[in-house]
Amino acid sequence: MSEGKDQDQGKGRLSLRPAGRPEVGRTVDAGSVRQSFSHGRSKVVQVEVRKKRGPSPAGAGGRSGGSRAGGGRTLTAAELAMRQRVLQEQKKEAEDAERRDAERREAEKIRILSAAEEARRKEEEDKRLAEEREAEEAAAADAERKARIDAIKPIEVKAPVVSAVPIPGEVTLAPPAGRLRPLAERAIMPAKPLKPVAPARAPAAAPAADKDVSAAQTLRLRSGRGTEGEEEQRRGPARNKAVPPRKNSSGRKGDTGGGRRAGRIDVQAAIEGDDDKTRSLASVRRQRERERRQAELERLRSDQVKVVRDVILPETITVQELANRMAARQGEVIKALMKMGVMATVTQSIDADTAELVVEEFGHRVRRVSEADVELGIEGVEDTTEDMQPRPPVVTIMGHVDHGKTSLLDALRTTDVAAGEAGGITQHIGAYQVTLESGAKITFLDTPGHEAFTAMRARGASITDVVVLVVAADDGVMPQTIEAIKHAKAANVPMIIAINKMDKPGAKPDRVRQDLLQHEIVVESMGGDVMDIEVSARQRMGLDKLEEGILLQAEILELQANPDRAAEGAVIESRLDRGRGSVASVLVQKGTLRKGDIVVAGAEWGRVRALVDDRGRQVEVAGPSMPVEILGLSGVPAAGAPFVVVENENRAREISEFRQRKLKEHQVAGQAAARGTLDQMLARIQAGVQKEVSVLIKADVQGSAEALQTTVLKLANEEVGVRVLNASVGQITESDVQLAKASDAVIVAFNVRATTQARLLAQREGVDIHYYSIIYQVADDVELLVRGKMAPKHREKFLGYAEIRKVFEISKVGKVAGCFVTDGVVKRGCGVRLLRDGVVIHEGDLSQLKRFKDDQKEVTKGYECGLSFAGYNDLREGDVVECFESELIPA
Repeated sequence: MSEGKDQDQGKGRLSLRPAGRPEVGRTVDAGSVRQSFSHGRSKVVQVEVRKKRGPSPAGAGGRSGGSRAGGGRTLTAAELAMRQRVLQEQKKEAEDAERRDAERREAEKIRILSAAEEARRKEEEDKRLAEEREAEEAAAADAERKARIDAIKPIEVKAPVVSAVPIPGEVTLAPPAGRLRPLAERAIMPAKPLKPVAPARAPAAAPAADKDVSAAQTLRLRSGRGTEGEEEQRRGPARNKAVPPRKNSSGRKGDTGGGRRAGRIDVQAAIEGDDDKTRSLASVRRQRERERRQAELERLRSDQVKVVRDVILPETITVQELANRMAARQGEVIKALMKMGVMATVTQSIDADTAELVVEEFGHRVRRVSEADVELGIEGVEDTTEDMQPRPPVVTIMGHVDHGKTSLLDALRTTDVAAGEAGGITQHIGAYQVTLESGAKITFLDTPGHEAFTAMRARGASITDVVVLVVAADDGVMPQTIEAIKHAKAANVPMIIAINKMDKPGAKPDRVRQDLLQHEIVVESMGGDVMDIEVSARQRMGLDKLEEGILLQAEILELQANPDRAAEGAVIESRLDRGRGSVASVLVQKGTLRKGDIVVAGAEWGRVRALVDDRGRQVEVAGPSMPVEILGLSGVPAAGAPFVVVENENRAREISEFRQRKLKEHQVAGQAAARGTLDQMLARIQAGVQKEVSVLIKADVQGSAEALQTTVLKLANEEVGVRVLNASVGQITESDVQLAKASDAVIVAFNVRATTQARLLAQREGVDIHYYSIIYQVADDVELLVRGKMAPKHREKFLGYAEIRKVFEISKVGKVAGCFVTDGVVKRGCGVRLLRDGVVIHEGDLSQLKRFKDDQKEVTKGYECGLSFAGYNDLREGDVVECFESELIPA
């Protein structure tokens, strides 16, 4: 078998290469190596061995002397030298790289060691500093504790009084009982009592002060054992010799028995009960406190002294809480209520008036409080004259729509706000501040002129100092001009008449002055006290006179405010911005508003995150008469609501929650009033359900939402009502669409848009969303909706008259009237009225219309015909038949 293996090894490997050809091209020999590891594990690894290219031994011995004995050529001397030089350079580069790598590793090692050493030194230094600081703090604390101990004065304890009768207010001790002689002593001792031996005097070295302190601090409940000398004399001289004198265990000089017991107690002392028990100082104090309370209670019971308390009563209070505040029993309070005819349990609530009667019956003082007390003091204190400083005037621009109010304000501000307004009309209230060339400042409020914005004009007139009434010279006094005059008079503010559009050819300023006389406005040019200035916004004519007139009026009014106090003012407008949240335009009237202040605006509150002026620039502070936008409120406050700065968040939250609760109660009360009583609901059900148009309003600002709500509610009538589900600001959300779907309402979007999710949901649910940018378009469309809900009306259309000439009696038919048509036309199936002597005696329908024997659809004037009435036979000659028909007219 080994021979077979040898033969196999001697055979060459099967290959397509000729046997005599040398294997010069093979440079890699492959094989496998088994690696052994610990725990008996092993692994086979494939390895490759590279060798130089050259003739193999097998090739060398294959063919002897053949011409193809070698496959490659021999290198020349130059090539060998070049190869040797390249190998030496490569070796040198490898050595240099290895040396650089070693140097780099050494430098890295040195750097790491240096950093570690530096960190260790820093840690030791910090530890040493911390130990020194702790030692200093401990020394300071120790010194402070010693100083506090030294400052404490010894407490003087009043010695108890020995008396057989207790004395109120004093610590009273019973007198010591007589010593009971033991049975053995009575048996061996004579019947005659022994003479008491005087106690031994204390050593002269003991100071008198120590005796007093010892007597004051140690209170004996029984008689003492006497001094040590007396005991030794009683025990006998032999025992006195055997027992050496005791040492003072307390360590104090001269303390020989006045303090605590020293040494062991013997059987004799235990039998006699003389174990020197003492009473602690805390026990004495407790005893005194108990006696003081007992004496106070006895005094109150004996003198019947009544404790009168101040009982605070909210709007509603439970019986249990009322009893607790009066410190009375609950049963007594319930009994008092029963006497008043009120049956209430402990947990039931009673009103403040009833509780006040109960408190007065118990003899206590009543102090009524209300939930509205959280707003007390929110306005701050009154300003003194010394703190007042001049402030810019606040001027409101008012007038009819399209009379040039915004254009006039743009001319004063050198801006172009009117160009960007939808429909060319102002639908928001704007606030701006203008700085004149002289340095004086004027704050302008621009109000809308459309009839729907009455509330905005009223707010502008209430917070202003001067009203500038703009009247177009070519248009005269219009309805909203009259309304603005009424608002200005109601606010009791001075007016300045600005006659605008004087550059137009048809301008008639005298006619404007004449029209103003009808409303008790007499201008200066006609002998009155109201300034009138002719201006032109487009030609910038008369603007300097208008500014001068405003400053003159402000100087007469002597406008002042205190800037060094918490800010107060009014909300001009509010909206919900997608990127900035709730944004409120406010006008500061008192104090200074700063960034970071906590503000309560209406029913909302928040911390001011940013202040933005009318030109979009952020400011840090806003003084009196300055309009700014504030960011950071929790919600959108109502337009026209007052705002004030409070001291902390808790106060702001309490005020906001109280106002929100009141608003919710007001809304619930309004809904209940709209539903009416049960009888009214039953009456509506019997008469038929009233039709209504439900509208959900979403606007860009709060003022526009209020104006839209007022506009659509005015469109309701007796047959169709208009219900506003919600009027708020911000974009349309999915919840708005769901609310509109549940109530079958139409969503009115004014200068806002719906979100993508809300738009898809509205398309899926079939909810109508109408987008508007001009307010009168909203009114027109809602009016069409109301008309569409109204039922069509019936209207009579007169046809003609027919006179009865002859009445015929026909069996199975009844009476038939032979008539002559005197006016108009008679149609089959029309409505008829039978007139006798000009009085209507019957109204019904025409059943048959014949001419001769044929049925006819209609018979015109001048022809005869036969008529029969449905269900009526009382026909007489000479009666007149009035024919008519009803037609439906859409609402």
